[in-house]
Amino acid sequence: MNSHTRSDWATCWKLLRFSRPYWLNIVGMFLLSLLAAPLALLAPFPLKIGVDSLVSGHPLPAWFSKLFLLGSDPAPGATLLAVASLVVLIALVSQVQQVASALLSTYTSQRLIISFRTVLFRATQRLSLAYHDTRGVADSTSRIVTDSSAIEGISLGLFPVVTSLITMGAMVIVTMRLDWQLALVGLTVAPLMGLGSNYYRRTLRGQWREMRERETAAQAVIQEALGAIRVVKAFGREDHEEGRFVKQSERGQKTRLRVARNQSAYEVFLNMITAAGTAAVLWVGLAHVQSGALTLGNLLLIMAYLAQLYEPVRSIGKQGANLQRYLASADRALFLLDEPQDVPDAPNARRLVRAKGQISFQNVSFGYGNDRKVLEDFSIEVRAGSRVGIAGRTGAGKSTILSLLTRFYDPTCGAILLDGLDIRDYRLADLRDQFAIVLQDPVLFSTTIGENIAYASPGASQERIVAAAKAANAHEFISMLPDGYDTNVGERGIMLSGGERQRISLARAFLKDAPILLLDEPTSSVDVTTEAAIMEAMERLMAGRTCIMIAHRLSTLDKCDVRLEIHRGHLVQDAGLALLEGDV
Repeated sequence: MNSHTRSDWATCWKLLRFSRPYWLNIVGMFLLSLLAAPLALLAPFPLKIGVDSLVSGHPLPAWFSKLFLLGSDPAPGATLLAVASLVVLIALVSQVQQVASALLSTYTSQRLIISFRTVLFRATQRLSLAYHDTRGVADSTSRIVTDSSAIEGISLGLFPVVTSLITMGAMVIVTMRLDWQLALVGLTVAPLMGLGSNYYRRTLRGQWREMRERETAAQAVIQEALGAIRVVKAFGREDHEEGRFVKQSERGQKTRLRVARNQSAYEVFLNMITAAGTAAVLWVGLAHVQSGALTLGNLLLIMAYLAQLYEPVRSIGKQGANLQRYLASADRALFLLDEPQDVPDAPNARRLVRAKGQISFQNVSFGYGNDRKVLEDFSIEVRAGSRVGIAGRTGAGKSTILSLLTRFYDPTCGAILLDGLDIRDYRLADLRDQFAIVLQDPVLFSTTIGENIAYASPGASQERIVAAAKAANAHEFISMLPDGYDTNVGERGIMLSGGERQRISLARAFLKDAPILLLDEPTSSVDVTTEAAIMEAMERLMAGRTCIMIAHRLSTLDKCDVRLEIHRGHLVQDAGLALLEGDV
């Protein structure tokens, strides 16, 4: 089901399921919030007692006299001091309740958000490359980092509503006991508030969603420009990128202004309705005081309760409006969980410890969308332990072969076999563990050289890391660095040259020691001297492994047993192919 068509209750319920590990905390917050109701009921009592006893001459309540050890006929000064003390006592208890509630709320909300973000991050990493190619990094980042906060607003925001309802019910009961006619007059505004809330709820939901989309678009401009900052500077396009950012931001600003306008209109509506209710109660209440049906102290008490009665009503209305913002963000966050994986594990997927390395493409076809056919009826047989070189022009489909073999995508037609079994029948994690990949543009993480090499084998000893670096002809240049293997390579390895990054990538492949080696243009962006060092290291790395090496030119594949050529998704039949099939 599309997340944008999910009902409010369905969205709330799905988010609440992620809150289960923290239900004890939430229950504690709920109990603390319940204390607000009796404290709110007690707050006006000192005023009533002071007015009725000191101004109107009524006797003090028995519980009040006992609490402050007052006699049957206390002095006015003692009574005034007791009334002031009760105000301070109620305020102190209220502050303790608020501080405890705030601390528990902050801890719980942060744990909820971190937990939910982890779930979203895990799910996003498991989505297919097709999803990431279509949506982009900025979109997923925004959903994980920003929209995930909706779980706090929904999971914890429902309890103030419940507390407000309980407080409102208590206020209604007390007010009805004091003067049921005034209570009915005060409650006449409730239906109008409900109608207004329903109207604004539908309007705000769509506007909040649109605003989040606009903000994500602005973030995408920042990420794209900074990610290609060298290109931006080289072509002097800083002003152009700034203009793109301003344009997207202004679109978001217009949407935010519409949201602010509607929220302000809603708050004006709530305040005017409650003001009208207060005026009506005051009108009727003064008439009751003049007729002797109600004391002045009770009228002041009712007016205080009415103000507190309208506060939870306004709170519920505002919370309902804010809930639309949280629901719009929740829709975007849950979309990551609703999105199906394009390459899921089969129901009874088989384990694979270490493959022999025999590979077969059988009439494989694949395209990036209906209008982008890349491979068509592609078939090859690769013997275990052989070295196969594949050449072809840019866009011929060479890298797609590796992406299909590692199940970054699944073929639209045909099958790919590993050791005689369709690769879709293996557990995905086990399948990908059979490959060591060296890319044209090696990817390094912003950590140390040692940790980048060990990325292929977490927990590897320093001896194994150094041995892998030596095999990749990388140990010499690493040893010359001030911090050696503890040198931080910077974002995407920017502190190192292209050849150095490629040799670290080779060291990573040596450390993994996988049975199948995939090389995608590993020497295309390095100089002749560095290429010789890399080719020497690759010669050692290919020994005893099934190897598929991709290049633009057949001459680059001299170290391969068989050289093939792809043209527009089709295999060019040549003597090399016949030799390979004969070996199998």
